[in-house]
Amino acid sequence: MALTAEQIDVTCPACGHRGLAGFHDQPSVPVNSCLLVTDRAEAVDFPQGAIRLGLCPDCGFMTNTAFDPALAEYSQRYEETQGFSPRFLQFARTLATEWIERYDLSGKRVLEIGCGKGEFLALMAEGGIGHGIGIDPGVDPDRVTSPAAERLTWLQRRFTADDGDLIGDAVVCRHTLEHIGPVGAFLADLRRAIGDRVDTVVLFELPDSQRVLDEVAFWDVYYEHAAYFTEGSLSRLFERHGFEILDLRKEYDDQYLILEAKPNAGAGGRPRAADDLAAIFHGAETFRSGYAAAADYWRQRLAAESASGGRTVIWGASSKGVAFLGIAGDHVAAAVDVNPHKHGTYVAGTGHRVLSPRELQEIRPSLVVAMNPIYLDEIGTELEALGIEATLIGV
Repeated sequence: MALTAEQIDVTCPACGHRGLAGFHDQPSVPVNSCLLVTDRAEAVDFPQGAIRLGLCPDCGFMTNTAFDPALAEYSQRYEETQGFSPRFLQFARTLATEWIERYDLSGKRVLEIGCGKGEFLALMAEGGIGHGIGIDPGVDPDRVTSPAAERLTWLQRRFTADDGDLIGDAVVCRHTLEHIGPVGAFLADLRRAIGDRVDTVVLFELPDSQRVLDEVAFWDVYYEHAAYFTEGSLSRLFERHGFEILDLRKEYDDQYLILEAKPNAGAGGRPRAADDLAAIFHGAETFRSGYAAAADYWRQRLAAESASGGRTVIWGASSKGVAFLGIAGDHVAAAVDVNPHKHGTYVAGTGHRVLSPRELQEIRPSLVVAMNPIYLDEIGTELEALGIEATLIGV
């Protein structure tokens, strides 16, 4: 399938190739999806930015060419954690244990870049690492109640190439790389900071964008995601910047990419990753040609529910929910989230109120749309416990 695309005259942030194939445009979306907004008027009038996705024909990397990092706020108001979901917490705990065992990190020092609210680093400390350093503009040490908290250090800022003294036996970076526009410069800074410590392992987790393209999952495209990776484009980026891939796999119902690597003794070279450019271009065309139909399907589905006298809520008031409501939220009554820090706040861009699950007993929805199908079982259990008889479906 050939990609119908407009040429965008910009340089690929991953490989330096000049000229990207533009395949998706949204002129106005909220510039933050996870900020806590306590005033509905502020939420409705939330600052907007543009999404213009471009695909590099040389390395397969995709980026929002309209991304302006100055517009995306990362502070303690940024509430991105998924740690209140039992399913996600189980996954994170298992991953922490696997990494500690596989790379002999018991008693060792671990740096986490983009540690969020610190839950994962706390899990690693509870699992046996000796000392953890978490760095993130939005980290809140008061939120960390782990019994291993005394072995954790928090830095409320961004990582830079001058932070080499923080690096020990492993560098962890989960769901952060996709928020960075200049990904090549970031990997170069990381490699420079590691220096000649070639035994240091780097452990990354981030969304798999091939799935987003193939499934036309428009709710997985939002402003903070400046970078979109597939297995091939991710491995090519790391190999290009002096890392040897130890393992690259999909996890979490194939939604996430897990990359494990170590520095090469040299400065890097020509990537050896398999050529998957045809699959990436096919996926980009699938997304481009199917976007309007996917959006219309959900608008019509929710309008029909409303016309029949029903009431719809979405379950999940983070980035997926914000993106979904911005496209298909006209007939949605509210958003629900298990994160208590979100309760009583409003969704950026649309102003939908965020409810606790218990509040569903008051509005009695007829349809609940889960923003991530992996949570259908735990959502269904919660609805049953609350006595909510509603149709539950996933996007």
